Amino acid sequence: MNIFKLMILVCILVLFSCNSDDKKAQTWDNRIREFEDNQELFQDGDIIFQTSKSNQSKAIQLATNSKYSHMGIVYIVNGKIMVYEAVQPVKLTPIAKWISRGKNGDYVLKRLKNSSQILTQEVKKEMKEYGEKYKGKNYDIYFDWSDDKIYCSELVWKIYKEAIGIEIGKLQTLSEFDLSSTIVKQKMKERYGDNIPMDEVVISPVAMFDSDKLITIKTK
Repeated sequence: MNIFKLMILVCILVLFSCNSDDKKAQTWDNRIREFEDNQELFQDGDIIFQTSKSNQSKAIQLATNSKYSHMGIVYIVNGKIMVYEAVQPVKLTPIAKWISRGKNGDYVLKRLKNSSQILTQEVKKEMKEYGEKYKGKNYDIYFDWSDDKIYCSELVWKIYKEAIGIEIGKLQTLSEFDLSSTIVKQKMKERYGDNIPMDEVVISPVAMFDSDKLITIKTK
């Protein structure tokens, strides 16, 4: 390949790269505008679910027999829609960025029944104050029920339970999940070796998703 052809090829690659970056930026801007235009859809305390693209997502889906493997709680902060979530570490994430991390950008937004009566401004303040204790904590890959580290559904469950006494979803033990698939077995072996804590208390995203205490606001 001569120098002239090589220069043409490099120019083409750069052009495609720039176009790709422009499209990503445009998609991001459009998504942000979408949420700004529909901000009234989201309320403090809403619970949002998605199918994560993390390396443990498939194992969670198989073990819980559900497509949803990640979740968080919606906070309105200085007029902006944020998701308080347990990732690495526990943090606030802008809603558009949170949704973009999920598979196909799909999500389900749910809300506590009778939230307008239950989630007063004072109650929402208490929930946020309680949730602050987890900010910056590491993600719990072992799904332990302590507060030293924490995982996504545990964070939301404990905020509702400890701040206002509402249990959303039934607690289970690891032994109650479907651990039969190869993917799940491999992940369990990777995490626990031969000492799987089958009696460990766990709250799964689907247990909260299916709770009769919630109503669905939007599915995308």
